[in-house]
Amino acid sequence: MSLVEAGVATHFSAEQARAAARQFDLKHLPADFIDDPFPYYGALREHDPVHRMPDGAYLITRWRDCDAVYRDARVFSSDKKIEFRPKYGDTPLFEHHTTSLVFNDPPLHTHVRRAIQMALSNRVIAEMEAGLVALVDRLLDAMAAKGRADLIEDFAAAIPVEIIGNLLGVPHVDRGPLRGWSLAILGALEPVLTPEQMARGNAAVHDFSTYLQGLVEDRRRHPGDAEKDLLTRLIAGEHGGRRLSETELLQNCIFILNAGHETTTNLIGNALEIFIRFPGERRRLIENPALTKSAVEEVLRFESSNQLGNRIVTEDTTVGGVPMPKGTLVTIGIGAANRDGEPFPDPDRFDVARNPTRHLAFGSGIHMCAGMSLARLEGRVAIERLLRRFPQYQPDGAPTRSRRARFRGFAALPVRLT
Repeated sequence: MSLVEAGVATHFSAEQARAAARQFDLKHLPADFIDDPFPYYGALREHDPVHRMPDGAYLITRWRDCDAVYRDARVFSSDKKIEFRPKYGDTPLFEHHTTSLVFNDPPLHTHVRRAIQMALSNRVIAEMEAGLVALVDRLLDAMAAKGRADLIEDFAAAIPVEIIGNLLGVPHVDRGPLRGWSLAILGALEPVLTPEQMARGNAAVHDFSTYLQGLVEDRRRHPGDAEKDLLTRLIAGEHGGRRLSETELLQNCIFILNAGHETTTNLIGNALEIFIRFPGERRRLIENPALTKSAVEEVLRFESSNQLGNRIVTEDTTVGGVPMPKGTLVTIGIGAANRDGEPFPDPDRFDVARNPTRHLAFGSGIHMCAGMSLARLEGRVAIERLLRRFPQYQPDGAPTRSRRARFRGFAALPVRLT
């Protein structure tokens, strides 16, 4: 297989690709990695797909290995207590990230996921579409009045904050801090943290938890519609004969906001930036709006909102032929797997009509994203309505990429709305 066929950027020679794979370390990233990680991912897939990093953890980059690890939740645990204790110590961040749905195994995972899925049934999500369209159109009206916009702040980030705020019943006057709290908490999941990132993350967990305590108390006194109000469902829900503890309840409310906000913001923002880079695919989609659903899936594959996942091995096993003893830490290269040429022919080509696609942007197995149907709806409506209203939007300065390895997106995306 040639380097091009393997998805390695042509600016890596064969020798450079081997060296990049051999030296790769998530805790000491190359200077150009955040802007374009895909040459490095391609080099790893080609030369060292089960790559042992200096700290002893493995990074896996082939689709088939990543999918296999996702699907075996017994051998590859999501519990982060052992991994996160040295990183966070006895802090609010440790309490949050070791209690939330995504970083836990059954039975807690099953309990919380069931409550979320029941509140996000297909019927409930379908009923949300009209309100979502109205929200998107209001945002587009406000942008039109200015003639210019930051497609992140004015549009992509504003949509999921409102949607998740509605699901949890957060009053509109209280929603101002939500995005900042989310960015600070998720930013603390990076492979390497500065003291400032740690401090911001801990302060955000503390402030968010304090706010939620009051919201939960109010909802206990005045329950909402148990079918649609997610917070009411989480408060009242039982699984296996018990309800969520106060800590489990608060921390999973934080998780729901964080997960629903960050990934959807990145999905919408990445899509709108990609359509600037690939004007032919933008024209193709405008001429055939029926391709919007497949275009959303292609954005999720091509520029995955979440690039990395983590597991810990619970018993001696092998991944891709490499032995891994119990206790081994494994990083799932989601962004790398989604550019693997084995399941995705011509993987570095963006194709709005690519179908079917078995991308791992939402994971797989028992941890497949519980809110993926809602994220897809938000992405579809946002892209459809913006392209219909402003089909010729153009850059108004350079975009600002979020400088994070785990979550791939933009902090700012300035455009002219021609």
